[in-house]
Amino acid sequence: MAQTKYIFVTGGVSSSLGKGIIAASLAKLLQARGYRTTIQKLDPYINVDPGTLNPYEHGECFVTEDGAETDLDLGHYERFLNVNTSQANNVTTGRIYQSVIEKERRGEFLGKTVQVVPHITNEIKERIQILGNSGGYDIVITEIGGTVGDIESLPYIEAVRQLKWDLGEHNSLVIHLTLIPYLSAAKELKTKPTQHSVKTLMESGISADVLVCRTEHKINVDLKKKLAQFCNVSVEAVIESIDASTIYDVPNLMLEEGLDTITLKKLDLASKNDPNLTKWNQFLQRHKNPKSEITIGLIGKYVELQDSYKSILEAFIHAGAENEVKVNIKSIHSEFLDINKKSSLIESLDGILVAPGFGERGIEGKIEAVRYARENKLPFFGICLGMQMAVIEYARNVLNLTKANSTEMDENTPNPVIAIMEDQKDIIYKGGTMRLGAWDCELQEDTLIHKIYDRKKISERHRHRFEYNNAYKEQLENAGLVSSGINPQTGLVEVVELKNHPWFVGVQYHPEYKSTVANPHPLFIDFVRAAKEFSEQKK
Repeated sequence: MAQTKYIFVTGGVSSSLGKGIIAASLAKLLQARGYRTTIQKLDPYINVDPGTLNPYEHGECFVTEDGAETDLDLGHYERFLNVNTSQANNVTTGRIYQSVIEKERRGEFLGKTVQVVPHITNEIKERIQILGNSGGYDIVITEIGGTVGDIESLPYIEAVRQLKWDLGEHNSLVIHLTLIPYLSAAKELKTKPTQHSVKTLMESGISADVLVCRTEHKINVDLKKKLAQFCNVSVEAVIESIDASTIYDVPNLMLEEGLDTITLKKLDLASKNDPNLTKWNQFLQRHKNPKSEITIGLIGKYVELQDSYKSILEAFIHAGAENEVKVNIKSIHSEFLDINKKSSLIESLDGILVAPGFGERGIEGKIEAVRYARENKLPFFGICLGMQMAVIEYARNVLNLTKANSTEMDENTPNPVIAIMEDQKDIIYKGGTMRLGAWDCELQEDTLIHKIYDRKKISERHRHRFEYNNAYKEQLENAGLVSSGINPQTGLVEVVELKNHPWFVGVQYHPEYKSTVANPHPLFIDFVRAAKEFSEQKK
């Protein structure tokens, strides 16, 4: 069996340069050349996972099939590669130290003093190689979070230095993503920050093999030569990464710059074939040349930070391209939503999506948005908490249970139509304890949801602690709120819908996590289709 090759992506000068997009784009090109490729993210923060982090702090928490709560970059990996990630694809400092401390408590170190080197670095090396040792991949790309020089990142950089030595020549390489700032007063690009960043990396014992330079302006040949000379790389290993109109342009830009070619050369790998990006470019063509446009209201409580709903926004891009429609997202903060005062804003919408979330803040605005969509036959899509809000709204305004609520928001509500799951009642620890990952759902025939999926049984990813209260199921169904998707193991209602409405669907799961460029999610596709029809009828 051929040895797995490893690529490490580090960042310098500034954070938020897009290491995840560069890693995903390179992986896409290598995959398109016939190599089995995966990506993992090493995060230097001490949280065990992002599950307990506020969306304002870290953006959305992405959930994998096997129930890992991970960094949002794993969503990019899956959307680009159309391959599932797992627990092994995201590692944090918290998880590393937790594992080492547990081993020490079990006596596995035979009385030795436990130190950052070698024990922490050995643990990091083991985590990096889990995917490679599985035999499922030819190439593993490891993105190291943070910026070179950060105290938090030092153990990871040292682990990479050791691993490069362990693996031997041509079996690994380091791609350093850096910033080439443009000084408008001087009207020139400056290379000095990159030189210092590469120097900092070298002080840790690592030489960058490839430089990927983020820039707002084209980098000319002379500048590439200068960077090559002072950063100890070949000219062909200086890759321009100019600002793109969409992240989905980046694989093509990296192909033009030859990032995949230099990578294969340095890893001593043959180019199996020219990259086949036909389907990718067909998606891009549809995305960039829509035949119409619609406006969807995204009703949420974290709308100030777009990364809070990253997977939802990307799923709309995929579904929009599939329908040849430009989907304009109008972010509406549920905490300040007043349907009466903002009627002109709401009336301009072609559909409403009530987003996931936790806690009491902003839920009354979400409930009002559901009511408006229901009463005005506006296409409605509720995800997780959004689905629960639809149940509460129906109970209050159709069943006249005016104090109906979720026990998450009101523990003493007389009508808990949404209640905490039985297996969650005695849980104290909040991290990694919700219902997570893929669960089955059986769809009822002759329903909209069954028509959309065109099959009886589906599997979708979850992240929730509260659920539809089956004690109210008969009452709600008799009043017209159909329970059209049921978990066969637990009896949990996963999907609700209205029959006397053009498109009204709430789902307990998170369909956005499974939408990719190659396979846009059918729920988002059909919701966009319905919104398009609604838009055309208004004209």
